[in-house]
Amino acid sequence: LKRVPFYAPWCGHCKKLEPIWNEVGLEMKSIGSPVKVGKMDATSYSSIASEFGVRGYPTIKLLKGDLAYNYRGPRTKDDIIEFAHRVSGALIRPLPSQQMFEHMQKRHRVFFVYIGGESPLKEKYIDAASELIVYTYFFSASEEVVPEYVTLKEMPAVLVFKDETYFVYDEYEDGDLSSWINRERFQNYLAMDGFLLYELGDTGKLVAIAVIDEKNTSVEHTRLKSIIQEVARDYRDLFHRDFQFGHMDGNDYINTLLMDELTVPTVVVLNTSNQQYFLLDRQIKNVEDMVQFINNILDGIVEAQGGDSIWQRLKRIVFDAKSTVVSIFKSSPLMGCFLFGLPLGVISIMCYGIYTADTDGGYIEERYEVSKSENENQEHKEESKEQQEPSSGGSVVPTVQEPKDVLEKKKD
Repeated sequence: LKRVPFYAPWCGHCKKLEPIWNEVGLEMKSIGSPVKVGKMDATSYSSIASEFGVRGYPTIKLLKGDLAYNYRGPRTKDDIIEFAHRVSGALIRPLPSQQMFEHMQKRHRVFFVYIGGESPLKEKYIDAASELIVYTYFFSASEEVVPEYVTLKEMPAVLVFKDETYFVYDEYEDGDLSSWINRERFQNYLAMDGFLLYELGDTGKLVAIAVIDEKNTSVEHTRLKSIIQEVARDYRDLFHRDFQFGHMDGNDYINTLLMDELTVPTVVVLNTSNQQYFLLDRQIKNVEDMVQFINNILDGIVEAQGGDSIWQRLKRIVFDAKSTVVSIFKSSPLMGCFLFGLPLGVISIMCYGIYTADTDGGYIEERYEVSKSENENQEHKEESKEQQEPSSGGSVVPTVQEPKDVLEKKKD
């Protein structure tokens, strides 16, 4: 087993990961893990990087036999080590006793269990595990090992344990098993950030977020967060198939995502799969108001905003360009002046040069035309004058130069 990050020497994120990666290597070595930790410069070994489908830096992959597993979690030491343990071990881990089952419940916040013998459902479960092992744990157990509070209507069954309860997979209501596991691999209530919202885009769920300032201890901020938590807990059976709940500290990321300015505190519901969002149609004073708002969304009463239409994509391009320019000038005004002032200056000089070149060319051409016209007029006048000069006998007599001695005698 090998764990390899593909990096580029000039990549800022790679430099930020380097000390964390060194800690991962030391930790894995100290616990005697079979996973070997290394790294590869993708700019020097571009053909190998292309073979593994590396498109960005840093890219972390765990190589297990002929398979390469991508790591997409937070870049922290504990999360990376947890990923290595999960993927390097057995695809389906057995739970032979109730004590082991209880231990897994304490250790993992979300995990899946197949209960029963050989069946077509187990084959689907194994296929789903081979695809989604990078995200969560998969176990198998007999019916005797399952806690007493678990009620199963039929066997075999697939269950997810999370939020101090469990949910049973229903093929008729939940559809494809892999899709269901992908939707249910998150806790029902989460502290949101940009990375987590990106991951939730694959679930197809709507995400209800209380946008608050966690440093602000006023009643309005704490009340909205408590209402979202209560809805997630008490209405779990009603909404967990369609909704994910959580809160986000600050509105900077949400404003960028929505290309709008939201006033904190507020509640926004995101559809991360198509970039649509829903804003409040009422003031949220209690849980009942929040439940009614969610039901109005499901019934199509609340109008969806945003989306991924061509107009929205063009708007996104303009917004991102504007945000980039503003951020550059805010962080480094001199750098902003240099980056944008220098090209504008060069373009201005080029335009001025082209304009003055055209003006001088026209002026020279005009002078040439005037001079040519004057010469023609002068020649025309001289020809007319010669034709109009008459002789004494009425005829033109050529002038004959007198000899030099005759001229001198006349002078004397």
